[in-house]
Amino acid sequence: MTKTHLPAKFHDAVVKWQQTFLPDYDFLIENWDKYFPRDRQFELCAFRELGICNEVECGDAEGEPKRTKAAALHPEQAGHLLGAIRAQASTEFGSIQQHQLTLARAQNEEEQFWILRMMAEELRHGYQMLHLLLDDDWSSVTDASSEDLVEETLSMRTGSHILGAFNVDFDSFVDNAVFCALIDRVGKYQLNMQRVSAYKPMAESMPQMLREEAFHLAAGVVPLRRWMEQAARELPYVSTSDIQKTINKWFPRGLEMFGDERGGGTNVRFGLKPMKNLEAQDLYIEEVGKLVRDLNMRYIRARIPGLDLAQAEQVLNRILADRGTDQGIAWEDLVHLPDRAFFRRRGVPAFELAGWQGESFEDLPSYLEHLRRHLPDAYRASRDFRHYVEQAQKLTGGEVTLREAVSAMPGLRRVGGVCPCSKSVRWVAETPQSGAAAGDSGSAA
Repeated sequence: MTKTHLPAKFHDAVVKWQQTFLPDYDFLIENWDKYFPRDRQFELCAFRELGICNEVECGDAEGEPKRTKAAALHPEQAGHLLGAIRAQASTEFGSIQQHQLTLARAQNEEEQFWILRMMAEELRHGYQMLHLLLDDDWSSVTDASSEDLVEETLSMRTGSHILGAFNVDFDSFVDNAVFCALIDRVGKYQLNMQRVSAYKPMAESMPQMLREEAFHLAAGVVPLRRWMEQAARELPYVSTSDIQKTINKWFPRGLEMFGDERGGGTNVRFGLKPMKNLEAQDLYIEEVGKLVRDLNMRYIRARIPGLDLAQAEQVLNRILADRGTDQGIAWEDLVHLPDRAFFRRRGVPAFELAGWQGESFEDLPSYLEHLRRHLPDAYRASRDFRHYVEQAQKLTGGEVTLREAVSAMPGLRRVGGVCPCSKSVRWVAETPQSGAAAGDSGSAA
């Protein structure tokens, strides 16, 4: 594995960004050995894995040598790749801004340091993507200079990132954990797919990011397991209802990060990913379903300590089969995987009136009442939720088309030239365009 640092001015720009949005970075480094004594000290750099496959592994050019320069790619292929790198960079920096909002609200200091480490590693992942932007010549597919590409990325704020999941504010530390468990899990799928990229520098960047991504998932799953066990013992902290509503908030955004269910074929043909969007999304849903089952098993075994694993499985299966109560545990006491069409704003189910358990609603008011009962209270006070409601009302009232409603979801753009990380950046609302794509680009943290 090789290690590289960005040219000084770009490295310094990332450090300046870190000082603004990750002010606890030095505190993490000072306490690294206390919380992570067996792990190598964190370093802000770009890693490239040696010895990966040298041949294109999927698509029209399968079996040919992987491309090492953007100029060797077909222009449309290079354009797709550049878009993926920029989206990936946006998500890495964007998640740090989100986690910072509620980092200090953790009840457990260890869990707080886990999230802090995750944020530092996301910073390194963003740094890795900037390395890909700066280490090659992308002039064949963009007029933007290297300085422009870096500045654009570092100037983004919550509300202006490329993928919708990274424009939603966190309301409590439950968001931090569920985001890691669900949204970083999408990131794992994206990184795994990009590991076979026909662009060798991208493929070489993925292995170390995937190693770090495994810790990010744990930073979400472990607190969720603890909270489920505490809820089973009726401790007055995070309830299963809190967890369910937060899953309902993030699971739809995670599904949308794969891109429109009908798309992804171009990336496969270009050798940039081995699966279409729907294939990857199906696998993700299956994996999140296993996570939900694991959480419920931990709840049951904490509620009835005398049960062994097989007995707990039987109790869970009976509860799920008839949605009833078994040994004092009701279906409502557990957490469940939301329907894939629930609360979607992009992709095939965009703006369908689909309930979290798959119910169908005949009118928007009854659906909004359903959302009121099954989404977190604080989230419903957000700009993101308000914008969804407004677009749904316009759509049902015939004021906008479905494509226009999808394209009009929150998006801001920067105007005016500023140095990276400047606090004087001005923002304006992005004007919806009727021809805009109906799905996210499918990159993730």
